[in-house]
This record gives sequence, structure tokens and C-alpha cells, in this order.
Amino acid sequence: MSLPSEDHILELMRKRDQRFMELVYDQYADRLYGVAYRIMQDDASAQDVVQESLIKVWKKAADFDPTKARLFTWMFSVVRNTAIDKVRSRQKRDSREIQIDAEDVSHLGHRDIVPEHMDVAAHLEKLEDKYKSVLSLLFFKGMTQQETSDALGIPLGTVKTRLKIGLRELRKVFGDGTLILIITLIVILLC
Repeated sequence: MSLPSEDHILELMRKRDQRFMELVYDQYADRLYGVAYRIMQDDASAQDVVQESLIKVWKKAADFDPTKARLFTWMFSVVRNTAIDKVRSRQKRDSREIQIDAEDVSHLGHRDIVPEHMDVAAHLEKLEDKYKSVLSLLFFKGMTQQETSDALGIPLGTVKTRLKIGLRELRKVFGDGTLILIITLIVILLC
């Protein structure tokens, strides 16, 4: 049984015939997966990239110009660009996350740290009540976010938002370096 020609596949693509996707998958999916895997270095992520890319190919079929590239070359570019975008997105997300080295805080216990010595209590008093109450329960009472949510009768998402805003306000006072210590305190208290 011979493989369908690229012209036949392109004709199905122009007609928006579902068989187009079947043929593309049968003929090109393995090679496209190889492209995605080389970039993603993870099986599940590479499969997701191929699937997302084939959906893009289907949606943008009208944009394909066979005079500029062969079908596989175009799909290769779509897969490659999608994979690169995913890697960049992951890197941005990872760089925004605060990384705390467990070795730096493993010897600390919440009884060893007195927040008043850091003047946190005085600065908490300057915050709006809604932020102060969340931070106080987390800092001084050692409650988890869920316990704080229950104690205040507010949704967990609201606790997280108020925590984020409260920390942002404290960052203005303490600066980023000390804020890492404050966040470390919260992590210790939540453990």
C-alpha cells in the first residue's frame, strides 16, 4: 500500500477534510514528536506539544503556502516554535517562583524566631486590617492557609491574595532581602 502524496494531503487540508489529520498523524507524528522531544526533554511534554501543534496546523491550514515550504517543513516549524514557547514560558514561571534552599532554614524552628525582634509586629500594625489579620494568623499563630481561611471565614483564595498583597507591602518596608526571611518564616510556620 503506497503512502498518499503530499499533494493529496494538501488537497484534504484545503477542503478541511478530517482525513487530513489522520494522514498527517500517520505520516508525520513520529518525526514531529522527535522534534518536540529534543526541545522538551520530556515524553509527556513532547506529546502535548505535538498535539497542540497539530491543532494549530488544522486551525491555520488556510495560512499554509506550498510555494514557500513543504508541508512537513511548515509543521516542523509549528512544532519547534510551540516547543520553544513552552520552554520559555516554563523558564519565566520558574524564575518568578521564590526558591528557598532547605539547607538555609532547616536548623530554624518557629520557636527560635521571635518576629518582634525583626520589628514585623510594628509594621503589621500599619497594614489594613484585612491583610494584618491574615499575616498575624500565619506569622504569630502558626496557622496554615486553610486554617486561616476557616478562622476568618473567607475563601482560601482570598487568604492567598491577602497574603501576597501583605507581603508586597512589607517588602516596601524591609526590602527584598529581608522579605526572603519573612517568607521563610511563613514556610516554617506552615510546615
